[in-house]
Amino acid sequence: MSGGKKQPLRSRQWYQGNSKSAFMHRSWMKNRGVPDDMFDGRPVIGICNTFSEMTPCNAHLRGLAEKVKFGIYEAGGFPVEFPVLSPSESQTRPTAMLYRNLAAMDVEESIRSCPIDGVVLMAGCDKTTPSLVMGAASCDIPAILVSGGPMLNGVVKNERVGSGTAVFRWVEELNAGTMSEEDFLAAEAGHARSAGSCMTMGTASTMAAMVEAMGLGLFQNAAIPAVDSRRAQLSQMAGRRIVDLTRARTTIGDILTREAFENAIRVNAAIGGSTNAVLHLIAIARRMGVDLSLDDWDRLGRGVPTIVDLMPSGRFLMEDFYYAGGLPAVMRILGEHNLLHREALTVSGGTVWDQVETAEVWNEEVIRGWDKPLTDEGGIAVLRGNLAPRGAVLKPSAASPELFSHRGRAVVFSSIEDYHDRINDPDLDVDETSILVLQNCGPKGYPGMAEVGNMGLPKKLLEKGVRDMIRISDARMSGTAYGTVILHVAPEAAEGGPLAFVRSGDWIEVDIAERRLHLDVGADELDRRAENFVPSLPSVASGYQQLYRDHVEQADLGCDFDFADASCALSPQRVSH
Repeated sequence: MSGGKKQPLRSRQWYQGNSKSAFMHRSWMKNRGVPDDMFDGRPVIGICNTFSEMTPCNAHLRGLAEKVKFGIYEAGGFPVEFPVLSPSESQTRPTAMLYRNLAAMDVEESIRSCPIDGVVLMAGCDKTTPSLVMGAASCDIPAILVSGGPMLNGVVKNERVGSGTAVFRWVEELNAGTMSEEDFLAAEAGHARSAGSCMTMGTASTMAAMVEAMGLGLFQNAAIPAVDSRRAQLSQMAGRRIVDLTRARTTIGDILTREAFENAIRVNAAIGGSTNAVLHLIAIARRMGVDLSLDDWDRLGRGVPTIVDLMPSGRFLMEDFYYAGGLPAVMRILGEHNLLHREALTVSGGTVWDQVETAEVWNEEVIRGWDKPLTDEGGIAVLRGNLAPRGAVLKPSAASPELFSHRGRAVVFSSIEDYHDRINDPDLDVDETSILVLQNCGPKGYPGMAEVGNMGLPKKLLEKGVRDMIRISDARMSGTAYGTVILHVAPEAAEGGPLAFVRSGDWIEVDIAERRLHLDVGADELDRRAENFVPSLPSVASGYQQLYRDHVEQADLGCDFDFADASCALSPQRVSH
């Protein structure tokens, strides 16, 4: 890493001197009124913006980018805003995850190819945060991330409701006949009532918290509501800080150390964060050359209680979390229990402990005491066995304790289309003890590993009052969802993993405490089923989708491309003209 090394600013390779190239680079930038002294050696700061009106969570980022610019100007930098691909969780089909890696490539190549000395990453929606960090990580330049912030609390008929989370319940109630279609449609207006990302502890809020926990975001980056004036203040302060970081040559690699990732994993447990964070942090770590595995997630999360009472695991929402003290209060509690690397560096210029030591809890219902947790074990459980040789994950804080040790018959769906065709068939051979199994929805099999793992329950069981069953798949689950859902089974079915050879009627054993996921079928029988295996792969619709399928890694490696880890990265200093 390059922290502290006074290498020349990258932008000087474009703008210094009186060569033809320098003349052209400066001249074309001046066509918008840029004065001469902006090229006097001051740092050029890129503002990498995922603003898009097709990404509702990020549609307010244009305004925040202006505040970042003010901060950069104040600190003596030269701000230049540029757009990158913005995968939208709510609008992109077939799934935003398919385009996370493409967005990361866009970020990386934009930085490499342009005269950028430091970068402010503007993100919000689920995949925009990891994609921007992944791209910047591959370049190892000074970087700071500004999250767009969560929406205000959802309110429907005077009930506090969480974006994303509530809709799963409403759909089940609509299907069960306990909610009218009129009420279902009326709920839309209060479900997402302001600018910002989901206000539950879904993937967007989780990844904003991961950024703050790793030291890549400023104090309270995770929780300030999108429309709160303090979000604009944070943006302006980030603009000032990135200039300081760039002058000091403090790069993203100086921040994203092994200790930073370990802090993030423990924070994820304490806040009841999304299972999607597992994929994203592993992918970011591999870009940084940091060895981070599923075993680290399981080991570091054990013994860490969930002390934040937020939906989908609990009762409250991100707005409440901010008023209660936010992430700094949680991190201070972790630090007091020796579960935080206090000396890890942050973009604020000090250590993690400098940033959180004085934080206070203002509402002990939202941020609970260590001895009164929401759940005793808040980490991500990594299950292994003959059904998931390379691992599968489950979020205990969102699951039903009575299903933590369970043996049931498999009801298998070969694809998400097969599931939709048969799940409400009155003749489906299923009861409340069954285990729903979904195949061919992994990174290659979907393609893109969609958030379909939290399968809705059969209508005939919902009508009986059943609200949870064990579900197993190679897919993902929305961070806003809940239930006893086992995800990210690796290898996936489309790769010929054992999941591909489960048959309806097979017995499956799940033991969360023992981290066991076992298919009660002999090895010889599994070998017989695997003979002449042909993967079930839907057709791809574009050249990029083919590239994705050909090069995407399995879930235990973060679903990044096999050519994108740190061993393939080149220094952004190596620029030719």
